[in-house]
Amino acid sequence: MPEWRPRSLRKPRQAAPPAPEHSMDPRSEDERPLADRPLIDTAIYRDGVRVATPASLAETYRHLRREPGTMAWIGLYRPAEEELLAAADEFDLHKLAVEDAIVAHQRPKIERYGDTLFVVLRAATYVDEAEEVSFGELHLFIGPNFVLTVRHGQSPDMSAVRRRMEEDPDLLRRGPEAVLYAVLDNVVDGYAPVIAGLQNDIDEIETEVFEAEPHVSRRIYELTREVIEFQRATQPLLTILRNLEAGFDKYGIDEELQRYLRDVADHATTVGERVDGFRQLLDKILTVNATMVTQAQNAEMQKMTEASLAQNEEVKKISAWAAILFAPTLIGTVYGMNFDLMPELHWDLGYPFAVILMAAVCVTLYTIFKRRNWL
Repeated sequence: MPEWRPRSLRKPRQAAPPAPEHSMDPRSEDERPLADRPLIDTAIYRDGVRVATPASLAETYRHLRREPGTMAWIGLYRPAEEELLAAADEFDLHKLAVEDAIVAHQRPKIERYGDTLFVVLRAATYVDEAEEVSFGELHLFIGPNFVLTVRHGQSPDMSAVRRRMEEDPDLLRRGPEAVLYAVLDNVVDGYAPVIAGLQNDIDEIETEVFEAEPHVSRRIYELTREVIEFQRATQPLLTILRNLEAGFDKYGIDEELQRYLRDVADHATTVGERVDGFRQLLDKILTVNATMVTQAQNAEMQKMTEASLAQNEEVKKISAWAAILFAPTLIGTVYGMNFDLMPELHWDLGYPFAVILMAAVCVTLYTIFKRRNWL
C-alpha cells in the first residue's frame, strides 16, 4: 500500500472513459475504437455449447428464430440508443427497463416484466494508487431464450464470465438463469479485493489517529465517503437475491442453480456485514479522533493558560518592585528641585527626614504587596 497523500497532492490519473449518457452518440463502426464498439460478443448456445458466433445483432436474431431450443448471449458495451432500441424491439423488452439501460446511473435493483427479468448491478474495483473505489454498471435482460448484458463501465469483466461458463457446459445448459448466477457470482467475488483494500486503509487510519497525524481527519472523511458509496452498491444485492429466491418455485428454477444462488447470497451477506462494520468503525474512529483533537487542544490551552499565569506573576512582581522604587524616586525628585522658597530646604533635619520618608514608603509598599502575594 503506497503512502497516503491528500487528493490535491496526488498525481493526476488517466482520464476515465466518458460517462455513458455522454458516450451514446451515433458513430459509425469504423470511427469507434475496438474497445468502444457496442457489440463485444454474441453467441448462440445449444445444450451449453457455442454453436454459432454471429457477426451482428441482426444475424443473431435470425439464428435465434431459425433454431428453436437455442439460447443467445449478447454482450453490449455503451450501446447507442438506436442499437439498444433495436434489441428491445426484437426481444420485446419493456420500455421502462430500456430507458433505464440507456440513461444508466441506476441503483442496483431487480424488476420483472412478464417473462423478462431486468437486473441492475454495480461492480466495484479498488484503485490502490488513489485509495478509491471505482464502480462499473451492468444491466441484464434475462429472457426465456436470451441474455442481453449492457455494460456502462470497465467492470465487471464479462469476457471472464463467458469463458468460465463456456468451460462448464453442464452449468451453461441450465439456461439464462445460469448466466445470471455467473454474473452475480463474478460481481460479488469482485467485492473481496475492495473489502481488503478498505480494511487496510482503516488499519492505517487507526494507527494515524493515535499518532496524531495532521491529515487523518480528511482521510477519515474521504474513506467514509468511499464506504458509503460502496454500501449503496452492495446493500441492494441482498434484496435482489431474496427476490430471486422467492421466485424459485414459481418460475421453476433448476435445483442446482438454487444452491449456487444461495451460495452467492451467503457471500453477499458477508460483504454487507463487513461494509456495515466499516461504516460503524469509521464513525467510531472519527469520534475518537475528534476526542483526541479536543484533548490535544485542551492540553495546549492549559499550557497557554499556565504560561499566561506565570507571566502574570512575573508582571506583578515587576510592577510591585517598580512601584516600590518609584516612591523614593518621586520624593528625591521633589526635594531635588532646589527652589529658594521651598519649605524645609534649609532645615537641618531635611535630609534625614527625606531618607526616612523614602524608606518608610518603600517598607509600606513592600508589606502591602507581600500580603497580596505579589512578591
